[in-house]
Amino acid sequence: MASPESTKEAVGDAPTILVVDDTALNAELVKSILEAEGFCTLTAGDGPGARRLSRTRQPDLILLDVLMPGETGFETCAQLKSDPLTADIPIIFLSSLDDVKSKVAGLKIGGVDYIAKPVHGEEVLARVRVHLRIRENNRARVAEQRARLEQLRDAQQAILVQPEDCPEASFAVYYKPLEEAGGDFYDVIQLGAGMFGYFVADFSGHGVSAAFLTSALKALLRQYGGPVFSPEDTMHGVDAVMGQLLGEEQYLTACYARLNRPTHRLTVVGAGHPPLILVSPSGTAHTVEMESDPLGMFGTATLHRRDLPVSPGDRFFLYSDGLIESTPGGGRREGLERLVEACVRHRTRPLGESAVGIVHDICPEEHMREDDLLLLAAEVGE
Repeated sequence: MASPESTKEAVGDAPTILVVDDTALNAELVKSILEAEGFCTLTAGDGPGARRLSRTRQPDLILLDVLMPGETGFETCAQLKSDPLTADIPIIFLSSLDDVKSKVAGLKIGGVDYIAKPVHGEEVLARVRVHLRIRENNRARVAEQRARLEQLRDAQQAILVQPEDCPEASFAVYYKPLEEAGGDFYDVIQLGAGMFGYFVADFSGHGVSAAFLTSALKALLRQYGGPVFSPEDTMHGVDAVMGQLLGEEQYLTACYARLNRPTHRLTVVGAGHPPLILVSPSGTAHTVEMESDPLGMFGTATLHRRDLPVSPGDRFFLYSDGLIESTPGGGRREGLERLVEACVRHRTRPLGESAVGIVHDICPEEHMREDDLLLLAAEVGE
């Protein structure tokens, strides 16, 4: 029978130890050893009770008997390690099984240590303290690394243009990185009166290295994005420089759309990227597919360009492949078809609401993601 209450009041930040043993006398002995040194304790008499307490009370360490009726300590350990809520709680086995095979089995299944019965108070305390210190050190390192990644994420987000920064461009964006620092990138640039550039890219690999490259990419777009350069010139300039910055087998796919409102023309250059989607107010949709090379991979990328007539009210969508590959119940082609259908279905909603609705339609929140999600939606104004 599990005891849901601590056997003593918590004192400050004293660690809590869960003692699991089907023999009450053994559990009381270990509990008294721990409490005499200032630890807080919980007790459970079987595996299921231990797992329930571990989920609700989150002890700092578990002392787990091996030979228990019903569910053995090894089985309890395996279930605790498979549960995200309890997986990182260190487990020390207590057992009368003192053979090497049993000890190895316990360590392989996820235990951090193994103490043979009958227990000795000094040994129990020494091992408990060692593993609590190890866990605390690990937590400190994880927290430090997370803080660094959060700083990097904040820096990366700071360079991403927001719709309110350039309202004349009439765009909205949905961007949800898989990790703290994402490998997807977008930018929107005003090139002149009624002229705008919309850019989406996806770096191979994610995390810190890809995130650092996004600032360089933003600078390159500003350098090669003016009216002096054609859309192909812009992409070739990015290709040349990124080829020197990227490591071996690294590359980026990209799609660059330049909108010229006075001439009602949308110029699209692809670089190994999923096709741009164009949707009219009436619901007619087509994808702009081009066979072309990724950037930074082959020295000089082979690129293709498409010039499309557009009208006020038309919408176009650039995105990364994580969006169509994250679609449940289908492959990449099925994902693209569902994305096009969602773009058509949400075409009359305000642009910001449309972007969110499209992503939620094809990639529900409960679906397990394996990549960044990025969708940039833009509307052709007057």
